Amino acid sequence: MDLILAAKAVILGIVEGLTEFIPVSSTGHLIVADRLIGFGGDVGKPTKDLFLVVIQLGAIMSVCWYYRRRLLDVATTLPSDPRSRRLTWNLVLGFIPAAVVGLLAHHYVEEHMLRPEVVAATLAVGGAILVAVERRAWKPVHEDAAMLPARVALAIGVFQCLAILLPGTSRSGATIIGAMLIGVSRVAATEFSFFLAIPIMLAASGYDLLKHRADLTTHGLELIAIGFVVSFIVALGVVHWLLRFVAKHTFTGFGWYRIAAGLLLALMIWRGFISADDVHPGH
Repeated sequence: MDLILAAKAVILGIVEGLTEFIPVSSTGHLIVADRLIGFGGDVGKPTKDLFLVVIQLGAIMSVCWYYRRRLLDVATTLPSDPRSRRLTWNLVLGFIPAAVVGLLAHHYVEEHMLRPEVVAATLAVGGAILVAVERRAWKPVHEDAAMLPARVALAIGVFQCLAILLPGTSRSGATIIGAMLIGVSRVAATEFSFFLAIPIMLAASGYDLLKHRADLTTHGLELIAIGFVVSFIVALGVVHWLLRFVAKHTFTGFGWYRIAAGLLLALMIWRGFISADDVHPGH
């Protein structure tokens, strides 16, 4: 195995794991990281696209593992426990808007919206919105992620669609900010965002894996395995940390970071360091 390529796979796995579940846009960070280390140029675009799909899958599997006991409990108590039924129904409601929009708009977004300038703009604008939301004086109405009203879960699912239509918005950012705007506490919004990520990201990754299955080679498989494992481990640590962080801190710092990252990405585009070819479809 090429050790330099393996090191690059590790770097991208770390970037994915660090950014998938915090509201900063994994897409924007992976664009810059890939451009800096030249991974796509080494392995070719088809292998790179497949690699990026699988490391996203590694991140979502970390959530499944982190909540494995709770997910098993929900599955086994579904017929008898009202909390388990409520959470399951809410996840279905939250999943439906993104599934419908994703199926209908997938090709349009890849053709017209998956551009570096769009990612830069949504990074900065999303950061400004996050800062503004955190500056509001508001008292949350909903504190339990498992017992949200059905209309709230559906509304969060609608907010999640923004991340599909506007790459760089950040799926976690859209769901967490949207939930907070309609009265969900910061901790409950973060936890529900984690749960909601499971069906939508599994569906999206499964679709992209089928689409790119012909690009899988023995050489690429080694790199994909490295990226998957690294993404899983790093994302697991981020999930554990973030739930404790939001219990005592706001997201304001993430908002300012997004603004700075968006401006930096815009500068890189203007200087010609980032081009449309650096943006990968399906992520």
